[in-house]
Amino acid sequence: MSEVFGTPHGGELVSLLVDPERSKILKELSRDLKSLTLSRQRVADLELLMNGAFSPLRGFMRNTDYESVLDRMRLQNGLLWPMPVSLDISEAEAGCLEPGQSIALRDSEGFMLAVMHIEDLWEIDKTKEAELIYGTQDRAHPGVDFLFSSVGTHYIGGPIEGLQLPIHSAFKRHRHTPIELRALFKKLGWRRIVGFQTRNPLHRAQFEMTIRAMGAAKANLLLHPVALRAKPGDIDYYTRIHCYLAVSKHYPPNMMLLSLLPLAMRMAGPREALWHAIIRKNYGCTHFIVGRNHACPGQRDDGSFFYPPEAAKDLAQAYSEELDIGIIPFEKWSMWWMRISTCRSVRSHRRVRCVFYRMTPSIKSLEQVAVFRNGLLFRKLLMPSRKPTRQDINKVLPYSSRDFPVPESQPSLVSSMLDFSKWQVVR
Repeated sequence: MSEVFGTPHGGELVSLLVDPERSKILKELSRDLKSLTLSRQRVADLELLMNGAFSPLRGFMRNTDYESVLDRMRLQNGLLWPMPVSLDISEAEAGCLEPGQSIALRDSEGFMLAVMHIEDLWEIDKTKEAELIYGTQDRAHPGVDFLFSSVGTHYIGGPIEGLQLPIHSAFKRHRHTPIELRALFKKLGWRRIVGFQTRNPLHRAQFEMTIRAMGAAKANLLLHPVALRAKPGDIDYYTRIHCYLAVSKHYPPNMMLLSLLPLAMRMAGPREALWHAIIRKNYGCTHFIVGRNHACPGQRDDGSFFYPPEAAKDLAQAYSEELDIGIIPFEKWSMWWMRISTCRSVRSHRRVRCVFYRMTPSIKSLEQVAVFRNGLLFRKLLMPSRKPTRQDINKVLPYSSRDFPVPESQPSLVSSMLDFSKWQVVR
């Protein structure tokens, strides 16, 4: 593993944005080109292709690379790549396109982002993709449901010439390309960087774990949350970002950097965890944190998880040496809350103190312990109707557009999970 951030995946950091002169030529040619309006997910894929986060890809995958990724998690040239990145089109659009054509790729507002030169077009075998990428055809899996209900009938592949990155109106100073982030690391003098991905507000245990990961790797922290909602029920974008901004004040000075990743997650479990590590390597990370149930969509109706809890960590660690990036696993922790009665004047109040322990056989036997397995419980505990009483993150959460029911017994627990000042970590 590199001591200093360096070689991107595949040996070269790709940028598909053309120079102004070529951009002018492409805009003139676009008057005679057919246009394709991309979905939100495909715009996100296009942005990460153009800015180099998906290096070494130089466009949407052709059929040979796509099939190779499905079958053996590698591109046709043998380079490790676990997730397909292809552009889907409808049956009607497939009838109007053919290899050798060029098309203008536009966002939902009609802005032309890139020109794609089509080299391949094929019909999608959705059943095969679902089984090999997601390991299931269960429509309860959000990735599988999106594949069968929202993805078109055909894929097209070919190189991209980028004109401009998608426009983001909010939090612009927290958005970086891999080139920009690497330059910033160099300016700050950071030599070792540990990346942490999340799609939820950080709770107190995760905060402590990132601190420990920084110490274990002797590295600075790149807090790299996914900007897009990954699945229904996730906390909305603006609320989450304000939560990250509030949490950032609790890290040691000049030790942490917040940057937003415009990634459309597939929730593909182990394969996606490996993909996330590759993306962070392209952004300059020397280490990457992988927790239990990483990129897991949650539970089935029967309460079981789609993937074994440790599967993502195990797969990422298996390829750590080949990727030249250190994988730091999150330990399994438990949360034990004790109710302590106190009296203030005439009224009686109850306070909750949360204590975190490493998971050991002796702790597992205690009835008072609840295991904080992943973000699912955390999201369910956040209440849309009650205004939390604490500062920082608690001020932000009431404005989130959540639509899931929460038991009335949970308010004090929610405040305690989010209030950093009350929590004690037992080492």
